[in-house]
Amino acid sequence: MRNLFVAVHLLSALVLSKAALAGPGDSCHFHGSKTASEPVVIKCADQRKETLIKRGKLEKGWSDTKHHSIDLVDGKKGKEWRVIYKNTAVSDPTKASLFMFFTPVGNFIAANHSGQ
Repeated sequence: MRNLFVAVHLLSALVLSKAALAGPGDSCHFHGSKTASEPVVIKCADQRKETLIKRGKLEKGWSDTKHHSIDLVDGKKGKEWRVIYKNTAVSDPTKASLFMFFTPVGNFIAANHSGQ
């Protein structure tokens, strides 16, 4: 009886912990060392851009913009994906470019308008 009780609780914990950790925000969190493909990084950049818009960090006009370019560059700690968006319709012309940086495996590092 005790073994059945322990087994049921362990199984419940495993099943419920997966459900608690799953969600739309988790789809762009990666482990391992395999370099992400360009389409994966672009998808993650688009998701991050929408998050920044929802949080009020970017103007809503960024929502319709598509990525302008993507490349693997030398960053401060090694290679990084750099995704660039262009939006000439923004109110501040100094913020017409949005730069997003991701680790080689696809995890978000930073976003800014300076490219640094």
